[in-house]
Amino acid sequence: MTLFNSLYQPVSEQINAKAAAVKLLICDVDGVFSDGRIYLGNNGEELKAFHTRDGYGIKALRQAGVEVAVITGRNSAIVQQRMTSLTVPYIYQGQENKLAAFADLQQKLQLTPAQIAYIGDDLADWSVMQQCGLAVAVKDAHPYLLQQADYITSLPGGYGAVRELCDLLLISQNRFGLFDGSSS
Repeated sequence: MTLFNSLYQPVSEQINAKAAAVKLLICDVDGVFSDGRIYLGNNGEELKAFHTRDGYGIKALRQAGVEVAVITGRNSAIVQQRMTSLTVPYIYQGQENKLAAFADLQQKLQLTPAQIAYIGDDLADWSVMQQCGLAVAVKDAHPYLLQQADYITSLPGGYGAVRELCDLLLISQNRFGLFDGSSS
């Protein structure tokens, strides 16, 4: 088996081929873009931390022509603000049935399952992950997802796992290093 260097960990020829076919990356938010913790203030304000490396990866991916979407079960003004700042065009919040949002994206963008990657961290993500060509779990995902995923990031959610996947997609598509470095 030939292994390719993804910068983070070796990947198989099969994973490299799956990553090369991706035209849409769908991300969960809590536990993927963030570490999964939600901070609530006394006045009801909600805080989450997002890693700038993930932001850079999303912008690089979009500049390379790969679409990006988020599907999350919660509604959050912070998520809307962060994803809008990253120019993510498809933001699905409050999605108890993530498959409906997936089907909508697939239809809108006219993509086959093989052209879609999904990164998640918990059981609510599995229904979509099993429909995609590349199913990715963050390092600290639920054990069931870790057993089922095509690829497991070497980094945990909220600490650059999304960037790791973005870099893998860009390397597999021979587009790594083409981004101009705009703020993330």
